[in-house]
Amino acid sequence: MLRGVAHSAKDIFTLLLARSQYCNPGLNFSLLWTEVTNRSILPHSHYTTDKRSREENKEIIKSLYRLSVDIKKIRRLKEWVLFQDVAYVKEVANILQEMGADETTIASILERWPEAILRSPAEINSQRALWQLVCQNEKQLIKLIEQFPESFFTTEYHENQKANILFFQELGLKNNIITRFLTSAPSIFYNPVEKNKDTIKTLQRNYLSLGGSDANMKIWIMKLLSQNPFILLNTATAVQENLEFLQKNDFTNHEVLQLLSKLKGFIFQLTPTTMQKSMLFSKNVFKCSDQDLKQLVLKCPALLYYSVAILEERFEGLLKEGISIEQIKETPVVLELTTQIVQYRIKKLSALGYNIKSGTLETLNGTKKDFEVSYDPELKLTTSWMAGSCT
Repeated sequence: MLRGVAHSAKDIFTLLLARSQYCNPGLNFSLLWTEVTNRSILPHSHYTTDKRSREENKEIIKSLYRLSVDIKKIRRLKEWVLFQDVAYVKEVANILQEMGADETTIASILERWPEAILRSPAEINSQRALWQLVCQNEKQLIKLIEQFPESFFTTEYHENQKANILFFQELGLKNNIITRFLTSAPSIFYNPVEKNKDTIKTLQRNYLSLGGSDANMKIWIMKLLSQNPFILLNTATAVQENLEFLQKNDFTNHEVLQLLSKLKGFIFQLTPTTMQKSMLFSKNVFKCSDQDLKQLVLKCPALLYYSVAILEERFEGLLKEGISIEQIKETPVVLELTTQIVQYRIKKLSALGYNIKSGTLETLNGTKKDFEVSYDPELKLTTSWMAGSCT
C-alpha cells in the first residue's frame, strides 16, 4: 500500500498494526465511555411540500413577478412554496421596503429564501423588533437579512430566541457577538433558555474546579463562546463527561484547561468514545507509554480530535514521503496539515535542496504565510533551515 519507502518499512508495519488494534480494550487506557449523540434542533415547518395533483398559486406567481423575482430560480430550489394556498408576498415586500431594502435587495432575499413569503406580517414584525435589540440600526439589519435570510425568517422559535438574546446580554456578550451568533449559529437560539443556562453553569463550575479563578471566569466563558458558540448544542452531561474523560486519562487540571484553550471548545463536540479511539490508534503507531502519549496530545491536540480515519491518512501521507514515525513523534503538529499541503511543501523544499528525510519537520509547519515567508522571494531557504539539512 505504501511503496518506495524502504527505510520506513517498520513504520509502515506499525501503522497497519495500529489500524487493526486501535480499539483493543486490553490496552492500558480507561474503559470507553458511552457515546453521547449531540443533535441540533432544526425548525419544523407546518407548510406542506406535497404538490401532487395541484397547480401553482397564480397570485403568488404574479406578485413575485411584479417584484422582479426570478421565478425559475424558485421553481428550481423551493418549488413547493409556489403551491401554497396562502402567502404574504406584498406584505413581506412592504416590510422589507420600510426597513430600507430596495427592489433588487427584496428580490434577492425572496429568491434566496422563498419561504419568507409564508411568514405573516405579525411574525416578521416580531422578528424585526427582536433583532433590533442587537442591531445598531435597520440599515445593518436589512444587510444581515439579505446575507442570512434563513436565520431571520425562521420564526418558529421566536420566544426561545428572545429569551436567549436577553440571557446572552445578561451574561455580558456584546451585541455584535450576539448578532454573529444569530446569523452563523442560529440553532443555539432554538434551545430553551434554561438548557443554555444549564450548559453555561456546567462550564463555569468545571472551570473553577479545574483551578480557574472567579476573576477570570467571565472572560474565559466569553472567549469560549465567541470562539465556538456550538458548545451550547451539547448537553451539560456531555460537557461533563468529556472533561472527566481527560481527567481519567491522567491529564492534570492545568493541562485540561490548556487543552480547552487550544481546542477553543471544540473538544465538547467530540465524545469520550471518539477521543479514546484516536488516542489508542496514536499510541499504537508511536508505540509509546500513556504518559508519552499525553505529552504528544498536549503538543498536538489533533491527536485527540481527529478521527482514526483522518489520522491514518495523515500518517500514511507522511510515510509515503519517506518521513519516519520518529520524526513525526518529535514534531507531531505536522499531523495538523493535510496530506496535500505536506506534499506541496515537501516539493517546494526539495527543489531548494532541502532533504526532509534527514531534516526537521518544523520546516513544514505553520500557516501558508508562515511557510512562504520562511524563504526569500527568490525561494532561497533561510540559513536556519539549510544548516545540516542539505543532501
